[in-house]
Amino acid sequence: MTQKNSNARMIQLEIANIDLLGRIKKGQVNFMKKKITAILMVILIGIMAAGCGQQQKTEQTEGTEESASQDIFAMDTYMSVTAYGADAESAVSDAIAEIERLDALLSTGETDSEIYKLNQNGGGSISEDTSYLLERALEIWKSTDGCFEIGIYPLMQEWGFTDGNYKVPDKETLQKLLPLADSSKIDFNEKDQTVSFEQDGMEIDFGGIAKGYTSGRIMDIFREHGITSGMVSLGGNVQVLGIKTDGSQWRVAVQNPEDTENYLGVLETQDRAVITSGGYERYFEQNGKTYQHILDPKTGYPADSGLISVTIVSADGTLADGLSTSLFVMGKEKAVAYWRAHSEEFDAILVEKDGTVSVTENIADQFTPDDAVKKTEIITKHSSRTHVRPGA
Repeated sequence: MTQKNSNARMIQLEIANIDLLGRIKKGQVNFMKKKITAILMVILIGIMAAGCGQQQKTEQTEGTEESASQDIFAMDTYMSVTAYGADAESAVSDAIAEIERLDALLSTGETDSEIYKLNQNGGGSISEDTSYLLERALEIWKSTDGCFEIGIYPLMQEWGFTDGNYKVPDKETLQKLLPLADSSKIDFNEKDQTVSFEQDGMEIDFGGIAKGYTSGRIMDIFREHGITSGMVSLGGNVQVLGIKTDGSQWRVAVQNPEDTENYLGVLETQDRAVITSGGYERYFEQNGKTYQHILDPKTGYPADSGLISVTIVSADGTLADGLSTSLFVMGKEKAVAYWRAHSEEFDAILVEKDGTVSVTENIADQFTPDDAVKKTEIITKHSSRTHVRPGA
């Protein structure tokens, strides 16, 4: 059996004037009060686990702003937080503290976490954060007709995607576990902030939206500190605040799902989360067949919808995180229909097995595909337009 888990993450800085910057050290805040010119910061991140995402790159060319940045390992992945402004150091420090708080709260493996205790006890009282996440998870579950499912955790465990002990479960086992992946059996009292599971053995995991929620919280913290330009990358979940300090938009590159050393294209954006799900991020091979980690809650097997990558662009990080998984499970036809019904809330970049890259019309002018992309399609609210490059 062979396996792959892209939890690794690299940070690479290409600096025109390294003497002004000094050394960047992992885990430390770097507060720069000198004028720094022509700094190109490239951040490459690999994603984790049940919360889906992929490697992405963000470019930032700085002007003369004071800035702070810090790296941290949390939620089973490497993360990077960067802010620009007079109070950047405090903003980044508070952001790191928030990441650590939410990681401790939402972990499925830490015995002191709220989610672990809920799963062990079949319910209980929950905090404001968990209550909010549960409310959002149930909204997305209902809206996507069950394609997003926080009750998928027992199935993820059975496949070994939670601990790396991969195996292909037998059909009888999957049939026994499938009824547990059903959010309709979660009894949530929003007023009292209590939850109970109607069936023994049910367990939940917010991995599909936790990092999107966390990136949104960091944007709130930045605003509280008066930060108008900043970026957070949580294991590939990128969210940006404002525009770059040189007055231009942020440039976020989406990884090519068929060539993980290269990128599909670059999206110019501001005040948005850019979150991608791809089955290639975590998978194993057995008897010549590949099994990827994004499971279809209706079958218990890895989703095989014809899509190999889904990127969601939205001002709402929690929504973007949840929909990147949901649309991957849906497949292109249903994903396009869903976008047309909710085009005010998000945009999408869909990649099919044949290499076709489809981009929703609202961001079509902001996305520049790589030269390797031979077939692109612009999805409009009523139809689609396809462009095939010569020689494709």
